[in-house]
Amino acid sequence: MAMTKDQLIADIAEAIDAPKTTARNALEQLGQIVADQLENGAEITLPGIGKLKVTERPARTGRNPSTGAAIEIAAKKVIKFVPAKSLSDSVNK
Repeated sequence: MAMTKDQLIADIAEAIDAPKTTARNALEQLGQIVADQLENGAEITLPGIGKLKVTERPARTGRNPSTGAAIEIAAKKVIKFVPAKSLSDSVNK
């Protein structure tokens, strides 16, 4: 089962012995900082978690699954996540 935002906020608040409102504000600010940096093309390293970076996905030809007709898929930017080695190691014990 996936952890919800409220559960994450509660766990953070408990871990740092702070009110939930403080933890909620910190989490929201982290999200905004990450979004701003990625929008400007910067990479973000979250120690112990991983790295987020923006890459370009080129235009390509795809197929409509229902009709089989060829369609053009436009180029776009995508966010890639590369997990930290310590995180991968802890999952693959």
